[in-house]
Amino acid sequence: MSFEVTQILLNAQSLDGSIRKLAEDNLKQLEEQNFPIFLLSLAHELANNEKPAESRRLAGLILKNSLDAKEASRKLELVRAWISLVNPLKSQIKSTLLMTLASPVKDAGHTAAQVIAKVAAIELPLREWPELVGSLLANMGTPQDPKPAELKQATLETLGYVCEEISPEVLAQEQVNSILTAVVHGMNTSESDNDVRLAATRALCNALDFAQSNFDNDMERDYIMRVICEATFSPEVKIRLAAFECLVSISSAYYSKLSPYMGDLFTITSKAVREDEEGVALQALEFWSSICDEEIEAQEEYGADFPGNSEVPYFKFIKQALPALVPLLLATLTKQEEDQDQEEGAWNLAMAGGTCLGLVARAVGDDIIPLVLPYVQENITKPDWRSREAATYAFGSILEGPSLEQLTGLVRLAFDFILNAVKDENTHVKDTTAWTLRRIFEFLHGPNVEDPVVNENYLPLIMEVLSEGIKDIPNVAEKICGAIYFLAQGYEEIEGTSSPLSPYIQGLIQMLLASVDREDAGESRLRTSAYETLNEIVRCSTEDTSSVIIQLLPVILQKLSNTIEMPVLTSEDREKQSELQGSLCGVLQVIIQKLSALEITNFSILQYADQMMSLFLRVFSCRNSTVHEEAMLAIGALAYVTGVEFAKYMQDFYKYLEMGLQNYDEYQVCAVTVGVVGDICRALDDKILPFCDGIVTQLLNDLSNDRLHRSVKPPIFSCLGDIALAIGENFEKYLVYSMHMLQGAAELSAEGGNEDDELIDYYNQLRHGILEAYSGILQGFKNTKSELMVQYAGHILQFIERICSDPHRDHGVTKAAAGVLGDLADTLGPRAAILFQNSSSYQNFLLECQASDDQILKETAQWALAIIGRVLSQ
Repeated sequence: MSFEVTQILLNAQSLDGSIRKLAEDNLKQLEEQNFPIFLLSLAHELANNEKPAESRRLAGLILKNSLDAKEASRKLELVRAWISLVNPLKSQIKSTLLMTLASPVKDAGHTAAQVIAKVAAIELPLREWPELVGSLLANMGTPQDPKPAELKQATLETLGYVCEEISPEVLAQEQVNSILTAVVHGMNTSESDNDVRLAATRALCNALDFAQSNFDNDMERDYIMRVICEATFSPEVKIRLAAFECLVSISSAYYSKLSPYMGDLFTITSKAVREDEEGVALQALEFWSSICDEEIEAQEEYGADFPGNSEVPYFKFIKQALPALVPLLLATLTKQEEDQDQEEGAWNLAMAGGTCLGLVARAVGDDIIPLVLPYVQENITKPDWRSREAATYAFGSILEGPSLEQLTGLVRLAFDFILNAVKDENTHVKDTTAWTLRRIFEFLHGPNVEDPVVNENYLPLIMEVLSEGIKDIPNVAEKICGAIYFLAQGYEEIEGTSSPLSPYIQGLIQMLLASVDREDAGESRLRTSAYETLNEIVRCSTEDTSSVIIQLLPVILQKLSNTIEMPVLTSEDREKQSELQGSLCGVLQVIIQKLSALEITNFSILQYADQMMSLFLRVFSCRNSTVHEEAMLAIGALAYVTGVEFAKYMQDFYKYLEMGLQNYDEYQVCAVTVGVVGDICRALDDKILPFCDGIVTQLLNDLSNDRLHRSVKPPIFSCLGDIALAIGENFEKYLVYSMHMLQGAAELSAEGGNEDDELIDYYNQLRHGILEAYSGILQGFKNTKSELMVQYAGHILQFIERICSDPHRDHGVTKAAAGVLGDLADTLGPRAAILFQNSSSYQNFLLECQASDDQILKETAQWALAIIGRVLSQ
């Protein structure tokens, strides 16, 4: 039994909106009426070769989307729904999907392959559908029993998708070996069908993570590498492209196994870069970029003193290839496209070659300079714009990696020329020169540079160049904004009341404000970049320019007010309004933070506080997560400045605070809102009390909600500590519920995460949040009702002992744990004595902390030891 869905599926693709809407409603109704039969009906539609291609394609898409979703909570819901289906019906759907792989309509087989992979992602980890791999391998046939090319192609696609969906440990090694054998056989030149070879090559790319033991075996690895390398010479461009994609994946996953092949790989990749179609050449360059990434990561892990017996492989492939690789990359730089600067997201051979050259510079340092410098000198003044732009790009690309000692002299010699080239007659040259100028300010300017290229004598000329460049076309002006950003950042750490940049602050602000008001400011990210740069100018300003920043405040407020009144008739209007409001709220946050840092300017913020808060509340009416984040952050900064006076805004603001805490889908907004609750607690202290019932209830709901992204949960625990500290003994009514959540999370985080780096990091965040919560609660009850914490003290100490024995704990957790030990003794006094008498591990931990180079950790440990010592002596 199944539903007849063909016409409904066709209607769901109608150009007539009313027909389409009715069909979508019908599909929803069928799904709700009988979900299992709905899935079976879709599978039958997809499998039926007599049905229209359009209905089959949509049936497969809906079926796939009924098994998986991007959003974690929705995905879990769909997985549970599939698992709950009765086995006979699941078997019927799966066998129907497997039959569809043999469809002569390739699109149907391709769609079925994707759906099978989604089912496999659910069932294989549960040790269900054990016959799947065998069934798929049988589809590949034998010399005695050949199978149709369409079936082999769809089967190989399925194997690739399955490998993409599941973890390597899900399959037994024999299954992996069988899959790799089938895939590599499908790639062989003996396979006459190019579509089969292409599917096999793509499948191998997805299956590489499963091939660890095969790559450990010299003979098997040699065979796999030979087949891939042969595929790079295929007459079919798609196969060559897929083969190079395999090599890129191998360069990352199996870098340590590549030594025997690097000579051949250089020959293959260099031939592709010089002679092949652009897509293939780009992948060949990506291979070398990936090798660079591996070697840069190895160097960053160990620094200059790389141990010879290191477990991290580092073979200096780039250094060995340097004399041949650099000329290859330089030759790509003149392959620019006429409109590359204006085209959003443009990527071509010249850009890829320059990017790879930059990575090579980071990998080999000073060794690259003598190979690139002659090219720059030869081409930088040529009449051909391509040569000038390429030389400038090469120069800019090597500014990160070589030592400052080597670079400073070169840049100093070239600096006047570069400043002048910002005015070049060709826009491509101007664009790349502005980018190079930005990199000079980023890497060769600032407090860490002993002999900076940028000095006070140069600033007038630099300002003249920047003021002209920012008026240029949007892509050039955007790069100039980047140059201003890093020029300002170089003065960020200046101590004192004045900066060399001070005389130019007002002019820079005016330049940037003029840029955001340009008619074409929406192009090339110019408006966004100008506002980001304005933020940096404000951050880096010194006390002598505070009056300029104060004058900027009403200007930004007026601009924000204007966005609220602007007509919004189209989605483009809405997008522009959201972008403007997000940027302006961001600028206001930075201004608030800057002016609040000085007593002399603090009053200026208070004067505008009512107006700012009124505008922020109006901004919340725009349903955009980025705007809400920026407005929340600005409100948090305002709460810090206004202190207890912020209480007058709480009544109107509370509903937006609650909305933010309930925003599970846009979890970044929820996370920012949690942080703002903490800011408000610190500002209001016990004046937050009237709103605590709602806030704490929502925070506890968030902790127990599977829909909320787990990264938000550690800051929620910290926030509970902030609330407890703010309201003191009044936290008693929330204590039982909060401690229940904290104890559950403490048990979870004590597991440690084994060797999973991502899980280790998350558990450390969770521990830090839990410890901050314990600290806030203990301190909140310190002077009154400290006895409430006695029943929880044993658990807290046990939790600290468990995490302190974990070698994966991070420094932040160590500091927080030392603090909570002191808080425990300080709050409970003599009642904590028996706890500490029965435990000795805390003492070793605190003594270890006391020997730390971190002064704060050392002092915290000394304080904790002194408090515990006093408790034990009473």
